[in-house]
Amino acid sequence: MRLGRHMMEEEPIFMMAPMIDIVFLLLIFFLTTSLFARMENELSITVPTADQSQPPRRTPGEIIINLTKEGTIIVNQRRLELDQLEDILVKIGKLYKDQSVIIRGDKDALFGQAVAILDACAKAGIWNVSFAAVQSELGASQG
Repeated sequence: MRLGRHMMEEEPIFMMAPMIDIVFLLLIFFLTTSLFARMENELSITVPTADQSQPPRRTPGEIIINLTKEGTIIVNQRRLELDQLEDILVKIGKLYKDQSVIIRGDKDALFGQAVAILDACAKAGIWNVSFAAVQSELGASQG
């Protein structure tokens, strides 16, 4: 009987090492997630509005091409010329057959530059291309 009473009086031991490991893993996860989110969205781009826009269905490894109103092409915070972008897309298109691309163009960007980006995607064999847009207030109230 004495053994049973002794076991009931002991305080449970709380293991700190696994708890600290989990906290550090969560910290690393949130830091890397916020870094990638910041890299793919150029703050100087105002995405156009559309009445029928849908929430994006994100896929792993998709390429986000930012097009500024000055016509500058930015991918992963690197300014690229059109021929550089085409070379990168060709290499990626050969490796990944169903590669997805999102074009985030400024609402004041030149249409010709957007068509040139689409042409570069077509030359690379990338056909899973979409344009980023924000749903307008009119479209949101109707839907």
